[in-house]
Amino acid sequence: MGHQATVGDNTYRFADLRELLACASPERSGDQLAGIAAQSAQQRVAAREALADLPLKVFLQEALVPYEADEVTRLIVDGHDAAAFAPVSHLTVGGLRDWLLSDAATPGVLAALAPGLTPEMAAAVSKLMRNQDLMLVAARCRVVTRLRSTIGLPGHLAVRLQPNHPTDDAAGIAASILDGLMYGAGDAVIGVNPVADSVPALVRLLHLLDTVIDRHAIPTQSCVLTHVTNTLQAMEQGAPVDLVFQSIAGTEAANRSFGIGLGLLDEAHAAVRALARGGPDANLMYFETGQGSALSANAHHGVDQQTLEARAYAVARRYQPLLVNTVVGFIGPEYLYDGKQILRAGLEDHFCGKLLGLPMGCDICYTNHAQADSDDMDNLLVLLAASGLNFIMGVPGADDVMLNYQSTSFHDALFVRKLLGLKRAPEFEAWLQRMGITDAQGALLPAPMRPALAFEQLLEGGRS
Repeated sequence: MGHQATVGDNTYRFADLRELLACASPERSGDQLAGIAAQSAQQRVAAREALADLPLKVFLQEALVPYEADEVTRLIVDGHDAAAFAPVSHLTVGGLRDWLLSDAATPGVLAALAPGLTPEMAAAVSKLMRNQDLMLVAARCRVVTRLRSTIGLPGHLAVRLQPNHPTDDAAGIAASILDGLMYGAGDAVIGVNPVADSVPALVRLLHLLDTVIDRHAIPTQSCVLTHVTNTLQAMEQGAPVDLVFQSIAGTEAANRSFGIGLGLLDEAHAAVRALARGGPDANLMYFETGQGSALSANAHHGVDQQTLEARAYAVARRYQPLLVNTVVGFIGPEYLYDGKQILRAGLEDHFCGKLLGLPMGCDICYTNHAQADSDDMDNLLVLLAASGLNFIMGVPGADDVMLNYQSTSFHDALFVRKLLGLKRAPEFEAWLQRMGITDAQGALLPAPMRPALAFEQLLEGGRS
């Protein structure tokens, strides 16, 4: 089905829904690389005008990636909740934008709507919104998850303590964990990206993290961010797995390039639930995403990268995860060229994920060859935190020495919490007070001469 709109003296025609969505996207180097971006600002405006007049029901009739060839499309179509969609089923994309910005879109109403929206609808409406629109609606979407800590409560911002080390050295990882805990970070998860893929090395890391958490009764969870097949093998060997991690994308072919499919994720979800390390309603999965992953795998089907990112969220919400985060600037300037594009993508991803009912965090980051710097990341950090972001990364010095990219630091979390009056997860906040790390208001206390969290004790966990 074709679409068209007139801007000035020119009428622009769009062959199908894929072309319309791609041309309506804000300028993005990844879409330009794919050859699907708007050729001019006028064409982009025309695409947005045509998109604004498009009935939402069209997204239930026209698949961007063929149903027969893609299990993510089948998941979206077969899992659509018609009853939840009914209150907005009469609207156009532009009408949905207006409704989302109205007082009728309360947190409870938005939560009930989430199963009725497809990722393509969320992506489409985001293309019509200013940054402030994305922020206002995302702030109303409250998604709360729990394992040992409660994440996503209004007025709270959690931190993933990310103690990566270039050789997976236990002493180096333990030192970074201690550093993070003394700065009050770690309420979302203590999560290590390992260098090694060997299962015995992963098992050792899992035992190190579990020993630290258990010995000090820390109300948080651990994760080794390895491939899901490695985690399955680790669980078979009796390793203490709290969360199953996997990077995911928005098409079956892109997920296949990651070595995964829905069947494998189903198996892993069942296996971690069988361990019963959380209560019956605990959230036990952790997913990471990022705009451009499908294009980098040549698995984008001519669909723009932001819409494909939203489709990855359909995969994530199938498993009711504890954590989902977009690693927004990690893939590089080929996909998000500069600080402006990274900032916009972060706000889009957070908005779409929250609107679809996911507990969204963001790795606010960039690579050193991107046209971005720490000031750009400061801006995005404040905007996302004001928008109700569930969690950020906490990396020593904001410089990941293993993955070689720039992220957010323990100090950044202290800054934004102080600026906006945000709290840590309540269970973790209470633990920090008991350990003498913070006062009753959550402010850091002066470091004692002999802290209760002894480095030698943390390191001992890595050797046992």
